[in-house]
Amino acid sequence: MPRVASLYLPNFATDRLRRLDGWQPNSSPSQRDGEGDHAQHGGGVNVEASPVIPSSAGFPSSAKAGEELGKRIADCSCPRGGGWRPGARWARQENAPSQPQPKGIAQPATAPLITTHRVGNRIEVAAACPAAQALGLHAGMPLTQARILVPGLDVREAEPGADAAFLTRLALLAARRWTPRAAVSGADGLWLDLTGVTHLFGGERRMAERILVFCARLGFTARIAVADNYGAAHALARHGSDAILLCPPGKAAEAIASLPLAALRIDEEVIAPARRLGIERIGDIMAMPAAPLVRRFGQGLLTRLHQALGRGSEAFEPIVPADPPQAMLRLVEPIATAEAIEQVLADLMTALIRTLEEEGLAARTLTLACLRVDGSEQRLPIGTARATRDAAHLRRLFAMKIERIEPGFGIEAMRLVATRCEPLGPVPIASLLASEKPEPDLVPLIDRLAGRLGACHLYRFSAVESDVPERSVHRLSPVESPANWPKWPRPVRLLPRAEPVENVVALLPDGPPRRFTWRGRMHSIRRADGPERIHGEWWRRTAEAEAVRDYFQVEDEEGARFWLYRRGDGLDPRTGNLGWWLQGVFG
Repeated sequence: MPRVASLYLPNFATDRLRRLDGWQPNSSPSQRDGEGDHAQHGGGVNVEASPVIPSSAGFPSSAKAGEELGKRIADCSCPRGGGWRPGARWARQENAPSQPQPKGIAQPATAPLITTHRVGNRIEVAAACPAAQALGLHAGMPLTQARILVPGLDVREAEPGADAAFLTRLALLAARRWTPRAAVSGADGLWLDLTGVTHLFGGERRMAERILVFCARLGFTARIAVADNYGAAHALARHGSDAILLCPPGKAAEAIASLPLAALRIDEEVIAPARRLGIERIGDIMAMPAAPLVRRFGQGLLTRLHQALGRGSEAFEPIVPADPPQAMLRLVEPIATAEAIEQVLADLMTALIRTLEEEGLAARTLTLACLRVDGSEQRLPIGTARATRDAAHLRRLFAMKIERIEPGFGIEAMRLVATRCEPLGPVPIASLLASEKPEPDLVPLIDRLAGRLGACHLYRFSAVESDVPERSVHRLSPVESPANWPKWPRPVRLLPRAEPVENVVALLPDGPPRRFTWRGRMHSIRRADGPERIHGEWWRRTAEAEAVRDYFQVEDEEGARFWLYRRGDGLDPRTGNLGWWLQGVFG
């Protein structure tokens, strides 16, 4: 029996704009109640759950399971980054708070967000975020009325084209990772044909949970329903009761009987006359004769009802992922030498570059697949720091790795695939008439170094607007421009994790350490500077609302310089346990 799912994103338009702004949901209570200054920040999740379906529906409710899923997602400890946060000392002073915020505040408030579009001669609300909906705003309301009801609204122009493009990308990802049959469902969801694929993910429930977790990490509120047909799945996802709703096979009629008539995807012109006649639920029209329904409300209502009950067919056009640009050659005789492989690679590269030029693309990653006569395949991937169509440069990158190919008894076919492509437009070139000399292009050198050392070993550091040292630095690709560094003395080397030091002798509350033991060695301090006080980032975790670190720069008798800190201000035990830690080393 076929099983299909409807993935519903109720606040897709506003969630997408929030995602572009770098906004993350509030952290969960489990994260806010954590201990220690080194815990990573976890992004919270907003998974909606409605009241349970009545027991008369004939299938088990999943309200408890949806609640457990929300807790499981909220406990995710993936670090979230990006964007300015209040409290950073080198951030904009006009927006920075003057003192740490009290407990219970997990992140700065954001204004309610709505999107607008023009309908005739007036501007109406196209979509409203949950905060705006809680204040009484809804789609179709005039913008002037919305501004009067809620001052300080974040009003933005609706972008239906961008929304549709993002949904298409999401459908392509679903077709590659979850099911080969996926399609866009309107402007706020996806169709997913789960027939024959759920066992790969541990069953329907585990697969639905995995999809919701993925959407939550992207910053989208989501609900999903699984049924025997698209009409029932669509109705349950949008008008059902839980974040995850699984309709048992053959129970679609019982599941949708209590849902409103709008769940059948019919127009308001049909719903309004039915409501005047006292028809509110789908179950009210199930037992009615077909002929009077068609005469009164038209054929559309009966068609949608039959589709929801599984009695009528419904067209489904799955989105098909486009094949990446590639070129392939089958050889008359097997080859086994590096020179022959390089010659065939040159021919493949010429054909692939021609294809990329026709499509207006450039390659970021390429894979050379060599099919041996014994049926096995040898793969050789390369990557570039910037999209390029320079055939000579790409051949040089492959030439550095050809020796890794094991031809065995010979290679009978070779295929070159551009696994990752990007649009490539015209770029300005340096002119000989310019007064300034053009800067040299380091990208080819970066690509060659990454090919020899590995891409993971080639990077640059950039500053992050955070007072906490372990959060103030992150890696960038070699071609990205780093942010400006603060003009504060900081050690050249920060340890991956602050390490505890022992046997510390210091005067409280502000005295620097006189000696300490680190990694089994005693260090006697000759000079010291400090303290430099850093407060915790209260908007990440409530446990950091009163956390304090006092940093000291010290130099021992042998000239080694260290960066240490003490947890707590030495007076209030709520600010820290007075433990000493070594954060970095100077020189």
